Amino acid sequence: MTKAHGTEFRDHDHRACVRDALTEAVATCAADGLRLTPVRRRTLEILLEAHEAMGAYEVLARLDAEGFGSKPPVAYRALGFLVDAGLAHRVERLNAFVACSRPGAAHDPAFMICNGCGTVAEGEADAALHRSAAAAGFRIERTVLEVEGLCPACQAV
Repeated sequence: MTKAHGTEFRDHDHRACVRDALTEAVATCAADGLRLTPVRRRTLEILLEAHEAMGAYEVLARLDAEGFGSKPPVAYRALGFLVDAGLAHRVERLNAFVACSRPGAAHDPAFMICNGCGTVAEGEADAALHRSAAAAGFRIERTVLEVEGLCPACQAV
């Protein structure tokens, strides 16, 4: 069961959200013949628990505190695996990473970044972008759409 787009901005059962995403990640890795090692799994859990973009060194600090190692390649390799496996995304604007809300599904993510609290929600890039590209004869191979604004909670403050 995938998270609904923008769940990160709404009240939801966060434990169930993390549990469901981990179950889906394990299934995706098994289906694709990929190995979700303990450090890769814990890295994904850290991203899922945060519901905000995290830099590699933030992830590394958590991994180190939990005994997984303190060398940067530990985090970078785990994050690289997660991105390559479609379980996480790199948010270019923030030079950080977020867990994918639709692992195993081909999609063009659009990230909504709250300037107030730092929460990052994943949505879908607008189909109009693909229509415009097709009309121009352009074939999109990769889309990274990032928008900044205020989430509902920060707007209410």
